[in-house]
Amino acid sequence: MDTAEPRTLAEDLRARDDDALARLLRARPDLLAPVPNDLTQLATRAATRASVLRALDQVDAFTRQVAEALAVAADPCPYDALRVLMAGADPAGGGAAPLGEPLPADLAAAVTAALPGAVERLRTRGVVWGGEDRLRLVRAARDVLAPSPAVASATGLGPSVGEATSGMSPARLQEIVADAGLPATHDPVSATRALAELFADPGGLGPLLDSAPEGVRTVLDRLVWGPPYGEVRDATAPVRAKDASTAVQWLLARGLLLPAGPHNVALPREAALALRGGRAHRSPQPAPPPIAPVPRTPRTVDLTAAGQALTAVRTVAELLAAWETGGPAVLRAGGISVRDLKRTAATLDLPEPQAAFWVELSYAAGLVAADGEVEEAYAPTPAADGWAQLPSQQQWSVLAAAWLTATRTAGLVGSRDPKGRALAALGPDLDRPLAPQVRRAALDLLAEPPPGTAADRDALLARLRWDRPLRPGADALRTDLLDWTLMDAEALGVTGRGALAAHARPLLAGDPDAAAAALAPLLPEPLDHVLLQADLTAVAPGPLVAPLAEMLGMLADIESKGGATVYRFTPESVRRALDAGRSAAELQSFLTTHSRTPVPQPLSYLIDDVARRHGALRVGVAAAYLRCDDDAVLTELLADRRAGGLGLRRLAPTVLAAQADPATLLERLRAMGLAPAAESPDGDVLITRPDARRTPPRTPPLPVTDGPPAPDDALLGLAVKAIRAGDRAATVTRSAPAARDGGLPRTPAADTLATVQAAALTGESLWIGYVNAEGAATQRVIAPLRVEGGYVTAYDHTADENRTFALHRITGVSTLAEDPS
Repeated sequence: MDTAEPRTLAEDLRARDDDALARLLRARPDLLAPVPNDLTQLATRAATRASVLRALDQVDAFTRQVAEALAVAADPCPYDALRVLMAGADPAGGGAAPLGEPLPADLAAAVTAALPGAVERLRTRGVVWGGEDRLRLVRAARDVLAPSPAVASATGLGPSVGEATSGMSPARLQEIVADAGLPATHDPVSATRALAELFADPGGLGPLLDSAPEGVRTVLDRLVWGPPYGEVRDATAPVRAKDASTAVQWLLARGLLLPAGPHNVALPREAALALRGGRAHRSPQPAPPPIAPVPRTPRTVDLTAAGQALTAVRTVAELLAAWETGGPAVLRAGGISVRDLKRTAATLDLPEPQAAFWVELSYAAGLVAADGEVEEAYAPTPAADGWAQLPSQQQWSVLAAAWLTATRTAGLVGSRDPKGRALAALGPDLDRPLAPQVRRAALDLLAEPPPGTAADRDALLARLRWDRPLRPGADALRTDLLDWTLMDAEALGVTGRGALAAHARPLLAGDPDAAAAALAPLLPEPLDHVLLQADLTAVAPGPLVAPLAEMLGMLADIESKGGATVYRFTPESVRRALDAGRSAAELQSFLTTHSRTPVPQPLSYLIDDVARRHGALRVGVAAAYLRCDDDAVLTELLADRRAGGLGLRRLAPTVLAAQADPATLLERLRAMGLAPAAESPDGDVLITRPDARRTPPRTPPLPVTDGPPAPDDALLGLAVKAIRAGDRAATVTRSAPAARDGGLPRTPAADTLATVQAAALTGESLWIGYVNAEGAATQRVIAPLRVEGGYVTAYDHTADENRTFALHRITGVSTLAEDPS
């Protein structure tokens, strides 16, 4: 068995078993798009900059720190050297004492204990490969974490001595060697090596610094933990030790500061590590930061969240009702205008940011969408009707499940994109793939402590940053997303008083039905009655059954919301019900049936009075006309100055003509306190309630992801088989003659038939050349199953499926043997 160390990442992957390859592909699903042909292609793809960046973005802070340490270490790096870079040199390990302050013993022990797991996580993701004594970081990761000598690495370390002196003259290099107290060397390479060894050895650097003048340690202390660059007047001017008059000149003369530009100097990496005690990081983070629990009463948390859940359902229902008779128009660029958002916020009695959240949530749940008409507008979808018939707890679970996975981010509404354009609610630029990841991570953290336990926002943010360090721009977005998540979860009833509610835990487990069942006992039963009061109000002491809520919403206006909803009856609200075709008797009967208190006399009088006047005036089409059986009403109207702009004139004792159109005439007369009704050409009263609008069937918007989805086990198994088969085809030794140009194998037809038949009996795999019906030539690795009728049925390793091949199209066959290399 070959036990040689792998020379490349491809060789390292080839030595791994199928489970290890599956773990790699599961951790980095972008490598499967499309499935690589073989392990060499998989290794090439795994080492690309974009894929490595994505892999590094998925690891925790300590694992990333280990990768950063490997980026500034020698290549390859022994495990013991990596341990020193992470935990520092052991003061009791013999040799010179470390120059820097060592880590506390408990932290150093934690780093040492956590290091093997971090290395294994990097190896699993294909970012690190090689044996324990030859750890290698893929080149793209090294370039990302330690980009160039002119840019400080992620650890705050500068260039090595060799990198910093690459353009320096040999004479100047020898001057530095001499001033550092070293013997002269024969060439620049040995000179840089001697300086690097001096600076890396605490036993050599310590005595040199002990003789340094005042101010030298101050300069080094400013640079040692980064950034390692400083600005001086003339960094390239040669300075000898005997001429140095300042701390900077003393350091420049001995190479402890090296030129990094005309006016910049750098602290060499070897010296910085020695001054740090060998550590690459000032504060290693082997464990996640703790989240201090904030105790709450579980029952209070659940009841508070349940109340918010009920309010959320009511708010969405109110939004659907407001938009079903005429939702906002769709802007040319998509979304709704600022004016329409303000109008919706006023309808819901909410601030605009909160209104934007409910609008976006309804859209994510598939309850509202654009109707697709020429004058496109938003309206409820057919799914909204089914949602309205569900019990309150199931309505909530639909909303909460849509929120949990949605990438649309309502918190961005009103902000501006990179081009300075305002982002509109329901607009096209609100998707952020990071949003559901932050949402889920924050809720999972809230689910870790016992029920009824809240957490501080800053502690949650610190934990999220440890779990997944992001680049500065993405981290700023994550901070905003966490704030929006906590606020939205509270408004939606997922949390109560900052703690995760009991009914939200099944939702995180992917069971919305169980979440609805857990919420149901916490919600009040829908009521079929109200309490009528003498001040023309009705109090609903809880949620109402849907038919009662719909009818009461038509007959009265909502005055206040909360645990109890107060409705107020006005002449306008009663007229609204009469316009919808209800009679006074029907309204009186409805209130008598659904009130636990007698119908107050003022309310009964209001209904009768509005009904008596309703329809006394009739408006029809001339341009428009008014008809009334009581000519005194028309006479009074002609004399009213408020009707001066309508152009009224009498045609008959009971008929007036108007120059205004019927809609304007109705509006003006109602503003004057009258109760006119529109009539048809046949003289019948028209019911003027607007029809409820619905869009065609619509599917909810799909979340926008920043990469391919995680593969399932079946796909991983097939992908590994296909990669192995392709790699086998690419690395086998052919034992039969092939074309001189290295192309398809060539064998006589009789030999081909005999070889294929023998392989079908023994189960042996073959390498074949095959020309299809279009004349395209390919090479394949097959395992023949049966041969009959001029065809061979075989398992095609490269396609990972059974296929049938025509014998006369096979150019030749070759048996396979494993490549000994």
